[in-house]
Amino acid sequence: MEMQSVSSSNLAAVGYDYDTATLRIEFLKSGLYEYYGVPADVYDGLFGASSKGTYFDQFIKKGGYTFSKL
Repeated sequence: MEMQSVSSSNLAAVGYDYDTATLRIEFLKSGLYEYYGVPADVYDGLFGASSKGTYFDQFIKKGGYTFSKL
């Protein structure tokens, strides 16, 4: 999965696999995580959000997606 750097005080990079609906996020302080079953529009919203950390908290963390630390 290709990761793209993002401008954020909390996130370092994000990547998405459209075939498996898997979102990968590298956090600046806590490492690399994968979130499963994330719709493409949620990934697109994250990538386009002016505040990536706020978007992550509202739509991914509170979205209840299954995740794992890599």
